[in-house]
Amino acid sequence: MTEIVISPAGSEEAVAELTPFLDALRVPPVLRPGRTEALRGIEIEQTTTWVRLHSQLPPTRVWAYEGHVPGPTIEVRRGRRLRVTWSNRLTGPHPVTAVEAAQLPGAPAPDTVPGRSGAVPLADVAALPAWTVTHLHGAPTGGGNDGWSENAVAPGDSQLSEYPNDHRAVAWWYHDHAMDITRWNVYAGLAGMYLVRDAEEDALHLPSGEREIPLIIQDRNLDQDPDGKLTGRLLHKTVIVGKDAQGKNVTRSFNGPYTLVNGVIWPYLDVTAQWYRFRLLNGSNARTYALRLIDEETGAPVQGAAWQIGTDGGLLPRPLPLDGPLSVAPAERMDLLIDFGLLRGRRVRLVNEAPGVPYPQVMEFRVADEEERDPFVLPSVISSSFERLTHDTVPEHEHRLIALVPPGTAGNAHPGMWEMQKAEPGDVQIPGEGVIQVKGADGKLRTYRRAAQSFDDALGFMVTYDGWEQWSFLNLGGPTHPMHIHLIDFQVLSRDLYPAGPQSPFDAALGGTRTPLEFGGRAPVSEGDAGWKDVIQVPAGQMVNVIGRFRGARGRFMYHCHLLEHEDMGMMRPFVVMPGEVLKFHHGEHGGHGGHGGHGH
Repeated sequence: MTEIVISPAGSEEAVAELTPFLDALRVPPVLRPGRTEALRGIEIEQTTTWVRLHSQLPPTRVWAYEGHVPGPTIEVRRGRRLRVTWSNRLTGPHPVTAVEAAQLPGAPAPDTVPGRSGAVPLADVAALPAWTVTHLHGAPTGGGNDGWSENAVAPGDSQLSEYPNDHRAVAWWYHDHAMDITRWNVYAGLAGMYLVRDAEEDALHLPSGEREIPLIIQDRNLDQDPDGKLTGRLLHKTVIVGKDAQGKNVTRSFNGPYTLVNGVIWPYLDVTAQWYRFRLLNGSNARTYALRLIDEETGAPVQGAAWQIGTDGGLLPRPLPLDGPLSVAPAERMDLLIDFGLLRGRRVRLVNEAPGVPYPQVMEFRVADEEERDPFVLPSVISSSFERLTHDTVPEHEHRLIALVPPGTAGNAHPGMWEMQKAEPGDVQIPGEGVIQVKGADGKLRTYRRAAQSFDDALGFMVTYDGWEQWSFLNLGGPTHPMHIHLIDFQVLSRDLYPAGPQSPFDAALGGTRTPLEFGGRAPVSEGDAGWKDVIQVPAGQMVNVIGRFRGARGRFMYHCHLLEHEDMGMMRPFVVMPGEVLKFHHGEHGGHGGHGGHGH
């Protein structure tokens, strides 16, 4: 286990000027539109306001939904349609200062410390207009309601969206998705949670009301004044790792020293000695957390009190014990239960054990000493309707391959995402740029050519409505990418191992494989990842195969890496869902039927 440094309880010592666990957790207000109100529609305004991220800080200027950071939690019933007018009422300049800092010899990593680290603010970011569009992440809704990135609106205009909410009980979230600037708009405060309820969830009698709480975790950095005091202003500071062909800085994705939960830096929560339900969301730009409960007095991990009962797409079939660290990548959601009845009179901390984190604390739970009557009993079965998919139990389906290529591939300084098409060896140059050969688990050699690599390349994936598809994300090197497909839930079929890094036959300078990538076995699929998902972590050296059914809506959608800096820098592509009867008449070139073939399942 990673060593966790814990300051004494009640210590007045500030960490980077701020005292941990000084401020109570804020819980966003809840909007529960009734049936008539939902059909008539509700309006949610985006406004410029000021919030206190910590009581030892001056107020911070933010962009907020309905004046709250995070925005209100919207709660609906399954199958009850909701119309939302997202109105842009933002005023003033962008509330985020952005800098790109250089690593100086002997100095700490710039992203682990507050302030600008000597960097000059980026004038182009300071000049950004209030141009926003809201995407309801996870929702099956028509392409015209999905929050298409280029259909953003300016102040005074509104975005009209309709959400059918025809989905099992689930936690979605809404956030800004404006083309090229999502990283700064979400960072400014534009995010909130959206809960769908159904009868199966009701029957579990899970902790509710004041004992069901969203925990939206984000990391941030803060600016300093000339004397080095924190000003409270949001600072998006990234670290320079090189230059591109045009001489522009290439930077890592954002990571910040301060962890916020529901818009408060290192908060505490007073709880009774009962079961609680937490709807956890990683709303960070790029940080992946390894979360664990730690006893404050002893520093030992808490055992037997925490359980996971759901993930991105809804409830799991059975509760999973959380005695080890819980990995949560950007945009992933976890439905958690904690039995504080086992922890009466204690203080426990939620900490982040991921490497390279300057301050591991996330938040503190202060458990009351009084014994409480609690009728809830953890059931052995959570979702009896859950069905685990396998490659053999789903109907005939399309196969698609997406290659995630490391920085420096074929002259591109940033990580990239390639849509691949099956090719015959005689039709392409081998080895050649954009050509990848893979020898799968079945021993068959398959050759692929790159069909698209930027958002503006020709449309590739045209999907038949109500059809099943397997998408395979192959990470050829670089960071772990949390991949998100709009519209659908999917399940992970397998995590296939292929060489990456110096031992890989993929040559980044060439932009292709010198010799075929050889199947190297399979990594286990965790029980959490075996549930319904809409974001999946794809580490280097893995081909993660997911399968889902494209139903619930038609139109133009997107898939992308949910590291917001990667998404903004090009790791995003469109796809279209159309009725099969219509797709027969489509005359354009597209990567629709035929796909790339299986991988030997």
